Amino acid sequence: MRLPLGSTDVSASGGTVTLVGRRGEAWEALCARSIPLEEAVELLLDQHAGAHAGDEFADAVPADSAEAPRFAAGEPILWRYGRYIETARVIRDDARGLVALPSGSARLESVPADGRATREVPLEERFSVPWEIRESTWRGPGVVRVAPSGRPWSVWFFRAADGTPEGAYVNLELPHLRPTSGAPGIFSRDLILDLWIDAGHPGEEDVWLKDADELAAAVAQGRFTAVQADAVRAIADHAAAEFLMPGGWPLDEGWAHWTPDAAMDEPIALPESAAVAAARGRTGGTRLKG
Repeated sequence: MRLPLGSTDVSASGGTVTLVGRRGEAWEALCARSIPLEEAVELLLDQHAGAHAGDEFADAVPADSAEAPRFAAGEPILWRYGRYIETARVIRDDARGLVALPSGSARLESVPADGRATREVPLEERFSVPWEIRESTWRGPGVVRVAPSGRPWSVWFFRAADGTPEGAYVNLELPHLRPTSGAPGIFSRDLILDLWIDAGHPGEEDVWLKDADELAAAVAQGRFTAVQADAVRAIADHAAAEFLMPGGWPLDEGWAHWTPDAAMDEPIALPESAAVAAARGRTGGTRLKG
């Protein structure tokens, strides 16, 4: 028996999730008002401010522009969400979008300076605690990430240890920028709210909304304005209409079943560069700008 819409649970990462839809059925809008996609993105561009340090970001261009550099298959890149920097290996890169694999690779992440994990910090103080940078590695089976060019989301295809699909995670984020100098990679900003498409019931998969309570906490603590939070919800609605509910690209290209060969799955170390060294040394008083 399937759960009714509105059911709640806790995700594997500790976030609150709510069952908000099923593929094959009508989508109920998350945002109370209709906001065009371009307008929603524009409302959120100030989230880059203070989050990216260094000259590389100043030289970055939109990933869907003619000036954006392209990456070769197998090339290691840096995938950056503000202070969060992760290595990944390119599977494919073309005008349609970037497909990459971060499995087993090194990363720098912003964590509470007092030693707690982020999910251990109560929501009412999550964006106001001091932070520091910690180095870690990706844990678990490989995840294929697809970032459509110019769109404010990427789609992560998760698989179990035996290789069977677990589901697809729609990470809402600012459209990618690519540096024209320095290490190859992308810049984005995570927008907190996410969608999870369960692998069960093909064609009628459950769709879960993740971290709506954290988005509300971000507004209460000044990370987002109420208008910006509406813009994030509107982006989720656009993702649902554009590809999630109809099962369009990249859901229809078989990435849920793709597995890497040994060379593609080789872990990648962080490069010994001035930018990475500077990132390792960053600390801050709050998480409001990072």
